[in-house]
Amino acid sequence: MNRTYELMFIVRPDMADEDLEKLVSHLETTVTSAAGTVKAVDRMGKRRLAYTVRKFREGIYILLTIEGTGTVIHELERRLRVTEQVIKFLTVRVDEEHKRLAKIKALRDSRKKASAQPAVVAEQAPAAAAEPPAADVPAAAV
Repeated sequence: MNRTYELMFIVRPDMADEDLEKLVSHLETTVTSAAGTVKAVDRMGKRRLAYTVRKFREGIYILLTIEGTGTVIHELERRLRVTEQVIKFLTVRVDEEHKRLAKIKALRDSRKKASAQPAVVAEQAPAAAAEPPAADVPAAAV
């Protein structure tokens, strides 16, 4: 069963651009060879870390959006663990989150449509109230 994952990893700030491109392309080929697909690669650039990691205060952030099975992710994480240039990495499964957000959006849309319909009925109600009552008033009250 294919699922969607986001894999964020941080590499050393002194890593050359050519080496970074080799690493990303190597990870992409790993995903495709394991019957997965890389949906997006987002190079976020060099940023300051929140705390010191392996004596580094900065790192280059890369975000991969991957669709595949758990074995694809297991293989990628194994490769990232043994790659010396990678400081940290984190994998998050996001397909359940996308389903949850789609469900919430559908619920909001249905509520929006339901609240729009009574507004039309409310506009017609004052016009009906402006007409005088027909024969509801008894003759003794007059």
